[in-house]
Amino acid sequence: MNHPLRLTILICSFCLASFLNACKSGSVSIFKPASPHEQYQRKLISAGLDKTAMGALWLTSATLSLDKALNITIPFKEAGYFSAEKANAAAYKFKALKGQKLTISIIKKPATGASIYLDVWQMNTENMKLVASADTLNSNILFDVEDEGTFLIRLQPELLQSVEYRLEITSGPSQGFPTHSGLNSVKSFFGDGRDANTRKHEGVDIFGKFRSPVIATNDGTVERVNENNLGGRVVWFRPANKDYTLYYAHLDEQLVNAGQQVKKGDTLGLMGNTGNAKTTAPHLHFGLYTRGGAINPLPFINPYIQQPDNIASPLVNLNKTFRTAQNVFLHHSTEKKDESYAKLQSGTILTVSAANAKWVKAELADGGTGFIEYNAIAKVEKPLLKIKLKAFQTTVYDKPDSSALVKLILKESTLVNVLGNFENYHLISHDDEQIGWIKK
Repeated sequence: MNHPLRLTILICSFCLASFLNACKSGSVSIFKPASPHEQYQRKLISAGLDKTAMGALWLTSATLSLDKALNITIPFKEAGYFSAEKANAAAYKFKALKGQKLTISIIKKPATGASIYLDVWQMNTENMKLVASADTLNSNILFDVEDEGTFLIRLQPELLQSVEYRLEITSGPSQGFPTHSGLNSVKSFFGDGRDANTRKHEGVDIFGKFRSPVIATNDGTVERVNENNLGGRVVWFRPANKDYTLYYAHLDEQLVNAGQQVKKGDTLGLMGNTGNAKTTAPHLHFGLYTRGGAINPLPFINPYIQQPDNIASPLVNLNKTFRTAQNVFLHHSTEKKDESYAKLQSGTILTVSAANAKWVKAELADGGTGFIEYNAIAKVEKPLLKIKLKAFQTTVYDKPDSSALVKLILKESTLVNVLGNFENYHLISHDDEQIGWIKK
C-alpha cells in the first residue's frame, strides 16, 4: 500500500529544487530584520509549500519544539541526525551567567547542501528575545550574556533534507583577565565576609608581585582616577559598549587619566596594597558595578573554559531503531538528579535522534522525546517473542494508534515476530521484514 507521506515527499522534492535555489540567491520583502530561519519560513509560505503535508509539518515542528525543549547544562556536546521524512526540529534550554561569552558551534554532514537553521533566544517572564541566529556556515556564534537567565536554542534543517550534525556549546569570559597572572591568583571571592562580617566583599582579590601591571580587560574608557580610604589608589574603567564599570583598587601607582581611551591589555596601573590593604600582600581588588550595585565579576574574567565530555554512544546508532533493554526513565534533562517524566517498560521501541556524553536522545513512537542512559537500550536484532495473530490483531498500522494509516491486513493465526512495544501495541515483523504495529 502506498504511503501518502512518501508520495508527498516525491512531489515536494520535484518542486522544491527551484525553490531552494531561490532561497539561496533570491530576496524577500520584509518590514523588519529577519533571521535566516524566518526568511526561509516566509519563502516556504510564499511558494505554497505550507499547504503540503511536509511543509505544514516543518512549520508546526518549528513551533512545537520550543514548547518541548529539553534541559541541558553547558558545556554541552551532541551529535544528531535529522531525517528528511520527519521534518523535525530540536530545542534545548540552558542557564548562563551575566558576563559569560557563549560559543555555539554546529558542523553538519554533508558540509555542502542543506542548511541547519540555528536560533538562540533569551527567555524571561514576558517574552523571548532573539539574541543570535545562523544558517550553518560552519562558523561559530559568539555573544556576550548581558543578563543572567535561561536561554533557548533551536536547530532545524531545510525541508526534505537529511543531515547529520555536531553541536557544541561552551562558555568563557566576556572580558580579559585584569593581570598577567592566572585564575589561581584569585584568593578572595565576591560575597566573602569583611570587618567581622559587617559587610560583604564586593569583588575578587587577585594577588601578584608588587608593582606588577594591572591591565584593561577590553577596549574602553577610563572614567575616574582617584583615591579613597578603602581602595587607596583606584581606577574606574568602562569597557566599550557595556553597561557596567570595572573598579581597580589598592594600586601602588595609577598610570592613566580620566577620559583616556585605552586598548585591551594596556596598563592602567601597578599592583600595590594602598587603602585598607596596607597590612596585606600586594593584590588587586577587582570589582564590577552596574546600576543596581556590585555583582560578582568572576564570570566576566574567568579564563577557564570547561570542555564538554566526549560522546559515549556510538554514532552509528543515530537514526536507528532501538528498544529499551530494561525498565528505564525518560528524562527532561541531562542532569540525572532531574526528575524523570516517564517510565518506559523494557522492550519499548524508540529511535535514537542524538547522543551526548551520558545519554541518547530518544524519540518515541508518539513523537515524545527525552534523554535515556545510552547503556539502557539495545539494537532490534532478534524478536522478543513469536505470536500467532488473533482476530483483533490482523490489522497492521503505520503507527501505534488505531486511527493511523492501515498498512495491510494479515490473516488470523499468522505467525509474526514481536520486535518491541509501545503502550498497547506491538511492533512486528513478518518474513524478516519489519511491517508495522498491531494491538496487544
